[in-house]
Amino acid sequence: MLWSGWGDPGRAAPLPEPVAGLLRDMLGVRPAERPPAALADVEVPGCRLGDGELTALAKIVGDSNVRADTETRVRHTRGKSTPDLLRIRAGETADAPDAVVLPGSHDEVLAVLRSCAERRIAVVPFGGGTSVVGGLAPSLDGTVGGRGDGAGAGAFIALDLRRMDAVVSVDETARTAVLQPGLRAPAAEARLGERGYTLGHFPQSFEWASIGGFAAARSSGQASAGYGRFDDMVVGLTAATPEGTFDLGRAPKSAAGPDLRQLVLGSEGAFGVITSVTVRIHPVPEAREYEGWRFASFGEGAAALRRLAQDGPLPAVLRLSDETETMVGLADPAAIGTPGRGAEEGAGQAGAAGCLAVLGFEGTARRVAERRAEAADVLRAAGGEPLGTGPGEKWEHGRFNAPYLRDALLDAGAFVETLETAAFWPDIPRLYDAVRSALIGALSGGGTPPLLMCHISHVYPSGASLYFTVVSAQGADPVAHWDTAKRAANDAIIDAGGTISHHHGVGTDHRDWYAREIGPLGAAVLRAVKERVDPAGILNPGVLIPLAAEE
Repeated sequence: MLWSGWGDPGRAAPLPEPVAGLLRDMLGVRPAERPPAALADVEVPGCRLGDGELTALAKIVGDSNVRADTETRVRHTRGKSTPDLLRIRAGETADAPDAVVLPGSHDEVLAVLRSCAERRIAVVPFGGGTSVVGGLAPSLDGTVGGRGDGAGAGAFIALDLRRMDAVVSVDETARTAVLQPGLRAPAAEARLGERGYTLGHFPQSFEWASIGGFAAARSSGQASAGYGRFDDMVVGLTAATPEGTFDLGRAPKSAAGPDLRQLVLGSEGAFGVITSVTVRIHPVPEAREYEGWRFASFGEGAAALRRLAQDGPLPAVLRLSDETETMVGLADPAAIGTPGRGAEEGAGQAGAAGCLAVLGFEGTARRVAERRAEAADVLRAAGGEPLGTGPGEKWEHGRFNAPYLRDALLDAGAFVETLETAAFWPDIPRLYDAVRSALIGALSGGGTPPLLMCHISHVYPSGASLYFTVVSAQGADPVAHWDTAKRAANDAIIDAGGTISHHHGVGTDHRDWYAREIGPLGAAVLRAVKERVDPAGILNPGVLIPLAAEE
């Protein structure tokens, strides 16, 4: 992966000059004064681990699997949010890990955690490195777990799980597979595909994210309407903690008390390191077909999606872009902007194209045809206009391209970032308006009026998610400027009845608002669990768990 951007460096491409010109005219985007730092010129702080700590780790995983060289530490610094990328492109590495440790088994993970707990060395699990909410940037504040008496206080390691990348077993009777956490999503699909199966999990981070990351962050793929979220797929898991092992999941469902699988899923490394998951798998579909439908307004399209989500037939993929996102067409860089439309108009008003819905159907050829016909009747009755397979196939072809486009926009001097939330259907209009108003107000007030887009990306019978994309000029201090806008949007989400995250997770970026969402008693319960499984406070400190003062 590109150390200062997203994905395969060979797929990076600059913005065409006409597009850069439109960004200048619409949003006041200007190229950065200085080019991004080169990897060879980036420096990291001195390692805070002594020879004794490094030797102890090497005895567990082997000398070659403890790495403290500059490039390895840089490549494990933070995640892939836009502030993360802007900071690393500027050569800022103050929060680089002191070392990177690569365990090869559950027992090695367990031993590493116990060794680090004894020495007060923080541990940040690292899979694909794709977090966009500060999930890989612990809050150490000079200590671990509020204690400053350990030899390793203030130091942390990245626990890179890439060596644990096996498909351990496939059970064709139960249609389950046991997967290790460091297995990347494309490799998982390829190996399961050799047996005729698929996970059906395709988030935008698919090309680089790991199985463990999917579980730790409650990932949701683009075909979630058909296959479910990743946490829905998990029927069993194993996790290592400094205090021992979780081995959870004896049956698909159980009435034997609260489901502790759900305590570990979404815990973002704060309660332990997931070392294997048992997941549901599905036969590779015989046919996949995608199509587009047009609706006159976002509200009309949302009502149509709700009808499908509640009464069926439910496609595997079901998403709806608002008027601005439909106009822009994020999958096509050449479509950014429309001549003659100013930034404020593009951000705040409907385009003539209406709103594009994309549907994807999977299964046998006969079943796909039947469900497409049934869905068409529902969508026509709801005011939809069929656009054929072209828009759907275009989306499917480019659905993993947006992060590459972000790199090109950053190179051109633009700022682009995303955020997401979810709510029950009655609250969706109010939530949509509140977040838009907060972002447009904060960014415009700071001198960088945005182009703001949104789509419904995941649907349920009772509600849906909203996924916002912001494009603006970077301004003098884009990280601080975005922090102001992000805080305003987070406040708007909570006040409007939404959840602070549908699938990106909590990390450090959302922790304060998560505390508001779950309340003081919920926060106290999480701290009590943390104290039991991680009394030294070494597991991803500062991530997820609200501090007492934040209630």
